[in-house]
Amino acid sequence: MADQTDRTVSIPAGDARLEGELVVPAAGRGLVVFAHGSGSSRHSPRNTYVAEMLGEHDLGTLLFDLLTEAEDRSRETRFDVDLLTERLLAATDWLRERELTASLQLGYFGSSTGAAAALRAAARRGDDIDAVVSRGGRVDLAAEQLPAVTAPTLFVVGGADTGVLERNREAFARLTCQKDLAVIEGAQHLFEGPGELEAVAGLAADWFERFLS
Repeated sequence: MADQTDRTVSIPAGDARLEGELVVPAAGRGLVVFAHGSGSSRHSPRNTYVAEMLGEHDLGTLLFDLLTEAEDRSRETRFDVDLLTERLLAATDWLRERELTASLQLGYFGSSTGAAAALRAAARRGDDIDAVVSRGGRVDLAAEQLPAVTAPTLFVVGGADTGVLERNREAFARLTCQKDLAVIEGAQHLFEGPGELEAVAGLAADWFERFLS
């Protein structure tokens, strides 16, 4: 994509600084903020792949670390969904304060525990968030907040990821917003089989293009 703003950013979140990569295409109206799963980072190859696919649809992306390097060394912090949610909300505030991104429609793409943070943050932000996609999400960790989510929400789950699929079906029933649940048949939690991640990226791109443009 030739016409875009691509920069490394440092996002303030309380006493922490969160490093990220922001891409805003000139023709884009929407921007997707990624919330990675525990033990991952802004360099996640799966999220990076999805972000590149979104870029091909003229959607902006923010890939950033929800935790500092020191925090990421602690298992307790990695699975602190309340903290992950606060960090995602801090990044959202930061985007709203930047001239380049203030007026863009925003979506969240969450993976594993990051999906719980995305749903919790979407419930808090209300109409400010226009779409959510969860990939293999631990959406059960946001169970109490699900009825408050107003953004159109897509759950994408591997058909062979049986435990997570069951949790997603239970959580899906609690959503009152526009919603869909897509099952990638035969896929495990990480969508490592041939064509599986491409299918996830295609579903996400279609969902965000529909609701962020």
